[in-house]
Amino acid sequence: MTTTMPQHDFRLRLNAFGRLIFTSPDGEEYQGVLPVRAFPISAADEGLSIVAANGQELVWIDHLSDLADDTRMLVEQELARREFIPEINQITRVSSYSTPSIWTVATNRGEASFTLKGEEDIRRLAGAALLIADNHGVHFVIRDLHNLDKASRKILDRFL
Repeated sequence: MTTTMPQHDFRLRLNAFGRLIFTSPDGEEYQGVLPVRAFPISAADEGLSIVAANGQELVWIDHLSDLADDTRMLVEQELARREFIPEINQITRVSSYSTPSIWTVATNRGEASFTLKGEEDIRRLAGAALLIADNHGVHFVIRDLHNLDKASRKILDRFL
């Protein structure tokens, strides 16, 4: 799959091993490039770079929507493959209201349990978003705590 971007004038395609190849407007190819979001949680669809394997930025993209559909699909597939930030939809239960405590949650990727070491592992982000780190360094996101059900908000309030 090869695409040409009039806005950015580059091509992006997959090689036989499923890795991205970036071709610059002057025809120079870069193997194994990676899309990197500037703000993966607070503005996931805004501001991303395509970077070479050595970390060199090859192109800056203001909005994912600026890309042609097939290019955007390649970028989104690569981001989904590399990023793992489950979104909490409901807090089912906690083992204790003191830390450490074991949380059981429903996420966009299924049910999960994790240990919250301390209240400092819950960080407020822009708006009503929260980022929760478990004891293994896995991050869970609550995009808008106002969208949680009442019972989940009540549990969360005891830790904030």
